[in-house]
Amino acid sequence: MANLSLKHIYKVYPNGVKAVNDFNMEIADKEFIVFVGPSGCGKSTTLRMIAGLEDITAGELSIGDLIVNDVEPKDRDIAMVFQNYALYPHMTVYDNIAFGLRLRKLPRDEAHPNGKFTKEEIHQRVLEAAEILGITEYLGRKPKEMSGGQRQRVSLGRAIVREPKVMLLDEPLSNLDAKLRTQMRAEISKLHKKLNTTFIYVTHDQIEAMTMGTRIVVMKNGFVQQIDTPKNLYNYPGNKFVAGFIGTPQMNFFEGTLTREGETVRIRFNGSEAEIVVPYSYFYKTRPSYLNGDKKVIIGLRAENFTIRTAPEKGRPVLPFKVSHKEELGNETLVYGDINMEGDGYVESSTRIIIKCTEDVELFAGDVAYAELDLSRIHLFDSETENSILPRIPEYNYVDCEVKKGVLHFLGREIALPPAIACEDGKGELFLPSDAIYAGGNIPVKVIGSEKIGEKELCETELGGRRLYAVDPGEGVEKGIGIDMKKIAIWRDGTEIVHPMPLTMRLSGKVTKRKVTKEVEGKNKKVIKFFLSIEGVEFPAPAVISEKLIGALTAKRVFETELVFECTPYGLAVSESGIPATVERMVDYGAEKFALCRVGEKEVYLKTEEDLSGNIFLAPDLGKIGIVQADMDIRLV
Repeated sequence: MANLSLKHIYKVYPNGVKAVNDFNMEIADKEFIVFVGPSGCGKSTTLRMIAGLEDITAGELSIGDLIVNDVEPKDRDIAMVFQNYALYPHMTVYDNIAFGLRLRKLPRDEAHPNGKFTKEEIHQRVLEAAEILGITEYLGRKPKEMSGGQRQRVSLGRAIVREPKVMLLDEPLSNLDAKLRTQMRAEISKLHKKLNTTFIYVTHDQIEAMTMGTRIVVMKNGFVQQIDTPKNLYNYPGNKFVAGFIGTPQMNFFEGTLTREGETVRIRFNGSEAEIVVPYSYFYKTRPSYLNGDKKVIIGLRAENFTIRTAPEKGRPVLPFKVSHKEELGNETLVYGDINMEGDGYVESSTRIIIKCTEDVELFAGDVAYAELDLSRIHLFDSETENSILPRIPEYNYVDCEVKKGVLHFLGREIALPPAIACEDGKGELFLPSDAIYAGGNIPVKVIGSEKIGEKELCETELGGRRLYAVDPGEGVEKGIGIDMKKIAIWRDGTEIVHPMPLTMRLSGKVTKRKVTKEVEGKNKKVIKFFLSIEGVEFPAPAVISEKLIGALTAKRVFETELVFECTPYGLAVSESGIPATVERMVDYGAEKFALCRVGEKEVYLKTEEDLSGNIFLAPDLGKIGIVQADMDIRLV
């Protein structure tokens, strides 16, 4: 059994098309992972790269502790089940299942002197697989004598007799009818539990994904949109595509605007007269620029998050709508309508509404009814990027603030601004990053709770009657919090007047090579040595970086490609030689000092304990550097 690691995986074809773009994922041993998305999204290509059937353009793929980028498919200890069964028509079921074992080469030992499985071992494995799959009585048949579901079981049997570390399944149920697909979904889930190994399953059917996967990877146009559990994908979609792709019927999407009015927000639904007023507390995670009433947003609500009322109730958020038609589905009814009283209700639009009811509803075409919203289930998306503006993990906390004589006032607290932050007096909005809040400071807060979301912990606190969200703050939040002041921003009248310090800097360069003299077995020999030329200065390239670059770009292109080297203020050091830089000024954030340097036309920050000035040389920590191919924007390291 094995875990898988996919780090910055790309697939770029010779014509420049990116089939898979910067795929990153850690898959634990025994997980059932489902890749889902529309045709052409890159899910099957990713699966084929894991199998070794497609070359990886860039990135690192590991199965267990072994990097397998250049390992042959037969040596990866994986098994693959295809959409079209791929059975040999002239062989019996028994021979189809046994065929791979008969060809497989093993290390020669006492048990396998010929480097092959014995007939007894093959027979035993075939019988065990047939019993697991319930096809023992069909072992003597030919594939043409079996149904589609039975053939798919044979295909699965041929894979599981190998006892692979990883099972790959590429849309194995797409050729089956609806009833058989439902049956085979259960069979494959049961098989996963029996085999207790890692499954990676590709499908375009969101029902298969939701019912089978422990985690789901949603893809579109070669990009990963979101990776999460089925429940979290449904409740916390990261963008409009995920929200609309997951769930039946599709989520209702309305266009509208948000206007903050003190401690309330007015939501207007474009194309209709509908509007509701809700508490501002629902929008603590939303950037203030979305709440000024002139920025269009997309409002998302699922069909089951409405309750139909025959008359509006005071104080409750309701949308009046005109009924167009109903769909009776036995235990539930879908009511279609339009919040625009002149609207159609049949055609998908930004005013059409679909409501799911579990009880009988006495509504007919042309009736006017009222849909009460469950505000705790509302989703908001940017109308251009389509990303969520109510994220589960907020990037920032947004609070009103005021600066007076170098002191920042917010939520009843006062913090002296460090020398690095020069700001004129006045009111504004504090953008406080959720990762800038850490435990152990002197600001007392009330801890509301914490939640593990993926690899991160989101801690919810309260200060001055407002919620503050902290990501991975550390132990001891209940004793007080501190703020990393180099990360904050202050906005005033739509302008950012205090900027966060850049934590990622980009330098230009290439890979170079030359012959150097090296002592090998007591003799001096000329060998090829690789260098990273960063801003015109060469640094010996570590072997691991050279291998990654050459593997991704090929030996010829690696020397012709413009590269971008990414580093942080903590990944640079002052050196006796290196990249020439000029210190422009010291930047003092109190707890930390940085030197702002000029490298050519670029600004570079350097973490330092001493005051620096004049001309210096910088050396990057090559073990912490990131490398991006500039023209294709492919991350290589």
